[in-house]
Amino acid sequence: SATETATPTVTDTPTETPTSTITETPTITLTPTEDVPDVLVTVNQAFCRYGPGTAYLYSHGLYEGDHATVDGRNYSGSWLWIQPDNLDRHCWSAASNFEIEGDISSVPVVNTLLPKSTLYGPPTNVRTRRDGSEVTITWDAVWMTEDDYRGYLIEASVCQNGILVGIAVHVDGTSYTITDEQNCAGESGGILYTVEKHGYTDPVAIPWP
Repeated sequence: SATETATPTVTDTPTETPTSTITETPTITLTPTEDVPDVLVTVNQAFCRYGPGTAYLYSHGLYEGDHATVDGRNYSGSWLWIQPDNLDRHCWSAASNFEIEGDISSVPVVNTLLPKSTLYGPPTNVRTRRDGSEVTITWDAVWMTEDDYRGYLIEASVCQNGILVGIAVHVDGTSYTITDEQNCAGESGGILYTVEKHGYTDPVAIPWP
């Protein structure tokens, strides 16, 4: 994404003196915008996905020697939001796939939208059960053709080791158990999507116990 550079505003205007000489305005030096980091694929083949994790759908294939610019990252910097030179959109790929030139910490943490699909409905009858630090989520199956079927996606914020962490999980069935301890300051929660090969339904909130 383009980096905004402030437009300089000149506040000192030439001042006419009694002898009609002109006082020069100070010269304004523009600081160059920091270069956007770029990456080179160093593995034989890598996946670029619609979200920062292997739970998300495949978006684009990357091959050794491919070049891309980095316009975003996840919080830890383990996944990068890139635009490959041969692609007209961004996608996510693991930082371990690349040789990185530039400072990854200089790019913003970004949350990106998933591609939306309306071919099928979101999951229904979503329910949860807690057993200590284990939360089990279940829902009714959504019928999809075998070709379209890509299961379900859970995105959740859960308490682990005293810290709220974000997780994304791809599920093939209609039930999943997540570790969620109860000693964090913030609240846990999550959403659930139906996934088909073209994208994701609107999410439904998980009634967190």
